[in-house]
Amino acid sequence: MPDYQLLVFDWDGTLADSVSRIIESVLAAADRFDLQPPDEAQIRGIIGLGLPEAIAALYPELDSGLAEHFRLAYADHYLTLDGAPPPLFPGVVEGLETLRDAGYRLAVATGKSRRGLQRALAGHGWLDYFEVTRCADETASKPDPRMLHEILDHCGVSAGRALMIGDATFDLQMARNAGMDAVAVGYGAQPLERLRPFAPRLEIMEFAELRDWLMPVVHRHSLEGV
Repeated sequence: MPDYQLLVFDWDGTLADSVSRIIESVLAAADRFDLQPPDEAQIRGIIGLGLPEAIAALYPELDSGLAEHFRLAYADHYLTLDGAPPPLFPGVVEGLETLRDAGYRLAVATGKSRRGLQRALAGHGWLDYFEVTRCADETASKPDPRMLHEILDHCGVSAGRALMIGDATFDLQMARNAGMDAVAVGYGAQPLERLRPFAPRLEIMEFAELRDWLMPVVHRHSLEGV
């Protein structure tokens, strides 16, 4: 197994259990404008994209004005559900602490807006937790590799020493486009069957499986620091 230095995580569906809120908010926006509601599988299939790209994928017939109104309606509804941030998946807090303490550098690459990610990070007391984060509204949306290139450049790490962890085809395709290895998360938005064609290095159904898979390297990093 390569000795990774940098772990880059998707947010929604990988670290945060927020998929149900996203689905509800899309359906609320569709209802507001009397649009045909997409089914749950369709909505899960666009999670990970930037919001404008996700709306265009669901409703390619919308003109730019209505698409913007849809975006605002989605954001308004999501905010009504956001009194507390979506919970993190079991094992995330402990797993990230273990990996960070062992010397791994942590980053986030997400389809969320900067405002949405900052609100989520603040809600968990994580504003300074990750070395670098990138959001879809400040760079290119997944699967364009631009946000990963920016993270790698910021950290001074080569693509071969970095690992992308995500629950959507866009995450794994982005990693492939950037020349990075990836881990497929099967407990989030999309099933593992959708992710396997991208040849992930590992498939997980619990976050702790990632920590356990990296433990041989964790031990080596720890011993180097003794």
